[in-house]
Amino acid sequence: MASPPALAQGGMQAMGNQPGKAPASPRDSLKVTVAGSEISVNYGRPSKRGRVLFNGLGDMKWGMVWRTGANEATAFTTSKALDFGGKAVPAGKYTLFTKLEENGKWELVVNQQTGQWGTAYDAKQDLVRIPMTATNNNPLVEKMEIQVKPAGKGGEVVIMWDTYKAVAPFTVK
Repeated sequence: MASPPALAQGGMQAMGNQPGKAPASPRDSLKVTVAGSEISVNYGRPSKRGRVLFNGLGDMKWGMVWRTGANEATAFTTSKALDFGGKAVPAGKYTLFTKLEENGKWELVVNQQTGQWGTAYDAKQDLVRIPMTATNNNPLVEKMEIQVKPAGKGGEVVIMWDTYKAVAPFTVK
């Protein structure tokens, strides 16, 4: 009997999964309408699983740009232009990364390259870097979560994992 073909990066074995078992970091997505803009996010949801995450895991060190999820890069789409405190994000499809800082001043990185593996970050493709307010005294979130919450003429992008919560408010143009 022939052996099965090797899986390319992103295959089940590359992600640490066994055939027939649920993925360690399943994909999730959300679609929300905020002030008339259709916003969607598709991302991998890694679990804490007892690990030290921030400034512990290899791609989550202070000062580094993190893939903001697991496996394939996090896709972000908006049907209308968004303004994050003077930083414009035109309608379109993007990839989200996050620059992690110990002082709680994180940055949401909106990158123009799309469809890549999550660790294939190219800073030359950055559209904007948006200041986020991060706190680390929140209730424990075992499985990373991204939310887009409507508020007034806009809303906020929220990233939660472990005891960290990072928020970037925006308005719809």
